[in-house]
Amino acid sequence: MRTPLRDFLRTETGSASVLLAAALAALVWANAGPGTYATFWATDLSVRIGSAGISLGLREWVNSGLMTLFFFVVGLEARREFDMGELRERKRVTLPLLAGISGMVVPVVIYLAFNAGEASARGWGAAMSTDTAFALGMLAVFGTRLPVGLRAFILTVAVVDDFVALGVIAIAYSGHVDVMALITALVIFAVVLLVRAAGVRRGAVYAVLAVALWAAVLESGVDPVVTGLAMGLLTYAYPAARSDLERATGLFRLFREQPTPELERSVRAGLASAISPNARLQRMYHPWTSYVIVPVFALANAGITISGSVLANAFTSPVTLGILLGYVVGKPLGILGASLLTTRLSHGRLRPPVGWGATAAGGTIAGVGFTVSLLIATLAFNGTRLAQAKIGILAAVLCSFAATWAVTWVIGILPRRPRITALLGTGESIIDLSTPVDPDHDHVRGPREAPVTVVEYGDFECPYCGLAEPVIRELLAGAGDVRYVWRHLPLTDVHPNAQLAAEAAEAAAAQDAYWEMHDLLLVHQGDLRAADLLRYAEDIGLDTELFHRDLRAHTGAARVAEDVETADMSGVSGTPTFFVNGRRHHGAYDIAGLSAAVRAARARSLIKKV
Repeated sequence: MRTPLRDFLRTETGSASVLLAAALAALVWANAGPGTYATFWATDLSVRIGSAGISLGLREWVNSGLMTLFFFVVGLEARREFDMGELRERKRVTLPLLAGISGMVVPVVIYLAFNAGEASARGWGAAMSTDTAFALGMLAVFGTRLPVGLRAFILTVAVVDDFVALGVIAIAYSGHVDVMALITALVIFAVVLLVRAAGVRRGAVYAVLAVALWAAVLESGVDPVVTGLAMGLLTYAYPAARSDLERATGLFRLFREQPTPELERSVRAGLASAISPNARLQRMYHPWTSYVIVPVFALANAGITISGSVLANAFTSPVTLGILLGYVVGKPLGILGASLLTTRLSHGRLRPPVGWGATAAGGTIAGVGFTVSLLIATLAFNGTRLAQAKIGILAAVLCSFAATWAVTWVIGILPRRPRITALLGTGESIIDLSTPVDPDHDHVRGPREAPVTVVEYGDFECPYCGLAEPVIRELLAGAGDVRYVWRHLPLTDVHPNAQLAAEAAEAAAAQDAYWEMHDLLLVHQGDLRAADLLRYAEDIGLDTELFHRDLRAHTGAARVAEDVETADMSGVSGTPTFFVNGRRHHGAYDIAGLSAAVRAARARSLIKKV
């Protein structure tokens, strides 16, 4: 299913191969020409305006500059999940928050157990943070074996990791703190909050403030990447409202009549305002961070000189062992243990969105530490210990992959029902449909007591609804366990005959011929004028005089308005929009996309019966 979250995951997982290639390139470069690798990334680069300026080495520009944009995108996605995704029900935040914290504390304890009393204990932060790009890349590899809900859970845990890790960097791994520069940064951040509260939507304003904030935090001695996450978390996410879309349609019509530069600017501004800043910024920056910035970070930091003696020393080093076991053992133990404990203490009110088998797999996947781990390692160590830390981090990536494969293999050999329960769990899924289906009121096609219900908000003049109709017919002709509900959402700003067509369907319903009229209207979407509707009524054997009277009196208008109101309450602004067992389906409405959603709903209904 295609959703904003899945789009994010697709970009992130696609970049995992690029990230891996960059890490391998760094290893090859560091071993083929160790002198050139170190010299290149130590090259100073200065940016100056008059007497003021910033001078950093290339590696520092990557770690403190470019990586700020990476954490900005992570913050954007976390805010989107909080505003529109699984976490919009605030109680669902608690468990991944606790799992994320526990998944950091346990690895740190393991690391400190290996390094107690040693100077290397300072590197405890390198053993705690999950790498978002690698973790989601691993999810893509095991995608057919694990449920979709695990992705949102892992993403939330990863964001908690990143947020806490950045706090750790700011407090434990920053140099001497310049109090005046830090106060300046806080003042600039306060200005950002005031500008946001004033409703300013110009990106240039926020860009200037963000750069000033970054520079002030850098000058203070605190690692400035924290500014990216903060700015991302402040960026609202919301679905496109129907009123905004109707306004954009009106502006486009004006431009069509008078194609002037002024109206062209108005149209672009109207289209942009209909989409949330969060969505626009993600689309703009996410590919760059995934395919350019994070791979460049890997190229700048993953290079270590490897030899037999180096590896032998590393795997007897408390630094390497502490990081490796912290990730491979501590992460799964912390995440799964916190999830089990939270579920038990809450008496089942708080539980993971997936089954315990999938949660265990999520724990092993979270054992991939790379980006933030390398960042902290470069701040905590140098020389031999830095090389040992890097070997531990890279070894943890391989071991976590192997552990995840083992967990999914065990789940795969279970009998069908235990396997479904291990993957999907018994937790209640979030419901997006505001008004439940009422078989005595809604127009229902298919078995009344079917375990899977597909609701479509449609417009009889919408060509995409016409394209979706054969797909619905194929679903209904399947196993006989799907019922289908049509609710009206005539988009009168773009389809002038849609409202009258919806009322015609209701007039036919008054004569027990709703579905016959529904099918004819979708077949003849280009011919929906009053005369056409009367002809269709005659074709299906209706009392045309009564039908005509109902149509002229707009008898069905109240029912259509009721459906439109439920669409607004459910956040529906376009057609066709589908809900499968109350969950909004954002994916393609082809047979593959809808069938996948139906199969998932069918599996969940099977668990409820057990």
